[in-house]
Amino acid sequence: RRRKHLVRARILLTVAAIGVVAAVAMRQRWQWLREHRHDALIRSAAAQHGLPAELVKAVVWRESRFDAGAMGSKGEIGLMQVTGDAAQEWADARRDRRFDRMHLLDPATNLHAGSFYLSKVSRRYGATDSPFAYALADYNAGRGNVLRWMKGAAQTNAQAFLESMTFPGTREYVRSILRRAPGYRDDFATAP
Repeated sequence: RRRKHLVRARILLTVAAIGVVAAVAMRQRWQWLREHRHDALIRSAAAQHGLPAELVKAVVWRESRFDAGAMGSKGEIGLMQVTGDAAQEWADARRDRRFDRMHLLDPATNLHAGSFYLSKVSRRYGATDSPFAYALADYNAGRGNVLRWMKGAAQTNAQAFLESMTFPGTREYVRSILRRAPGYRDDFATAP
């Protein structure tokens, strides 16, 4: 009788362990799908706007954690947390008179508007040693703050620029994206 209970207990523990392993595997698969389901759209938007796809994907990771329905506290929308003003610039450049900011909930629209804006601001900093560091700060904290931080060596040296930032959150924002982007390079290494 005791032996039956031990066998039954072992079976229950084995079934429970299998259930845990299956649940972990399902969660990992869900996370992988969440992180990769927009890769083709990211590749397309990045290519159209002259950006590295891995940089755009790192911005998406930081801004929304791949949630196309994300809404920010200041009106930012979607994967890249695009503001209405930035999106309107993109729509105006396309001569799209029917654009509505809620279109930013569409992943393709959001990625194109956000990439357009990030590309535009990165061109402002072409004379620096790391235009994307400056562009990401601009994307996060605005041009006025970036200009305030670009004094002395910080005008062209990204390390000095990062140290001159008075917003620790923006400094961490830029660093986290620049650290994360190389890890996404393999996602875009093969042709579409």
